[in-house]
Amino acid sequence: MYFSLDFSKSFSDTLLDGSLVSPPATAADASSAVAAPYKADVLDLFQKLLPLQIFLAALNQAKVRENNRVYTSRVVVWLMVCQRLQAEGTLESAVLELLGGLPGSFWPQPCKRLEEAAKEGGPRLSKQTGAYNKARHELSLAVVEQCCDHAFQQLIQQAELAPNRRPAFFFDGTTVRTARSEELVAAYPPTSNQHGESHWPLLRMLVAHDLYTGLALRPQWGPVNGSGAVSEQGLLEEAIDRLPSLAAVVGDANFGVFSVAYAADQRSHPVVLRLTTARAQSLAGGPLRDGTDRRIQWRPSREDRRSHPQLPMDAVVPGRLIVRQVQPSNGAAPFLLALFTTLEDSAEQVVELYGKRWNIEVDLRHLKGTLRLEELTCTSVEMVAKEIDVAMLAYNLVRAVIYLTAQKAGLEPRVISFTQVRNVLQAFGPRIAAAPDERTARKLYDDMLYYLSQCKLPQRQRSSYPRGVWPKSKSYPARHS
Repeated sequence: MYFSLDFSKSFSDTLLDGSLVSPPATAADASSAVAAPYKADVLDLFQKLLPLQIFLAALNQAKVRENNRVYTSRVVVWLMVCQRLQAEGTLESAVLELLGGLPGSFWPQPCKRLEEAAKEGGPRLSKQTGAYNKARHELSLAVVEQCCDHAFQQLIQQAELAPNRRPAFFFDGTTVRTARSEELVAAYPPTSNQHGESHWPLLRMLVAHDLYTGLALRPQWGPVNGSGAVSEQGLLEEAIDRLPSLAAVVGDANFGVFSVAYAADQRSHPVVLRLTTARAQSLAGGPLRDGTDRRIQWRPSREDRRSHPQLPMDAVVPGRLIVRQVQPSNGAAPFLLALFTTLEDSAEQVVELYGKRWNIEVDLRHLKGTLRLEELTCTSVEMVAKEIDVAMLAYNLVRAVIYLTAQKAGLEPRVISFTQVRNVLQAFGPRIAAAPDERTARKLYDDMLYYLSQCKLPQRQRSSYPRGVWPKSKSYPARHS
């Protein structure tokens, strides 16, 4: 039993007819789409976006050789995705996903161990998690990065085919805690204050999410503290080369600095950057006035050159300074919003584009809350990298389902709830896989599509009150003298 996603002609047909990927690497790939039991459309998308030959090519480039094993790189990445999508994903739940049956296309050739387990009376696969955990640690980080980038590129290329939409990515930073180990403490030093050092290693992570679909670039991160501490602006300058061509860079006042504008301009990426009042006044040459829309030549200040000595002497970014008075929706006092942009759109369009920047705050909440990236449990630098990258792959798979659902329902992708879609997929996937016949599976599949289309967010207004951080109850390990 196998049902392909047929949500929309403009996106899913291109994706699912194989035109985005190379032909199947083996005969097993070609036949598994018919023989394999239907799991859930996230698995279907994973197989289409990352066919076996993508993994084989990545392994070859990384000079990694895999023997005929159960836990191949493709199997391990999928199981890690499953863990991340589950409310409390564990190693055991991932192993059970394997024991429940995966399509034969996950393996480059018939796996001897699986063939033995399939025979009547043959030795069953172990339910223990040791082999899977070992495979996670042996998984090549270079392979994970290539696969995550490949999946993102395929999805965003198709989404950009939608008419009348400008590719624009919102950038924002956040911090992530990790488990404590000597290796992670050295790489990501904990925060210290007058009372001493805190317990958890802390890293700074930069994310970039597409305005329309919510699809996300693979994150960039580094330490918050210590001699190797990185800034959000520095991380952006490292990540920007992975942005789609000509995509606009949108950032709040933290990114409204010359180095960000210059890095984007040098790579032909337009920008919409909020400016602090002081910086905007410096560029304007005086007080800010509502209605301002003037062309300026942004040159680096003395402080910009001190922090970026590699800037050429003639460095300049031509653009526009736009100032508009904004009235918050909750009735708070109006304020002047100052933006620097290299776009040629009208001032109203630029302000409207920046006004959607708050969506990335919701995206970060999904990453840290729904997908549990707020605190990582792995204990090595390489496993931290693999966990973050695979989490973003899982996030993009769900975002792709949301995009397809929105097209079918005639909705904007941003009005559909990420968490609700994840929950519907988690509820119906196992039931469809266990359906006794095709008719039952089709009925469950149609029900799933219906409930996916009902995953709309309620109408809400963004509040503009100051942010408040409420502490979470968590016991710190006892300090031993």
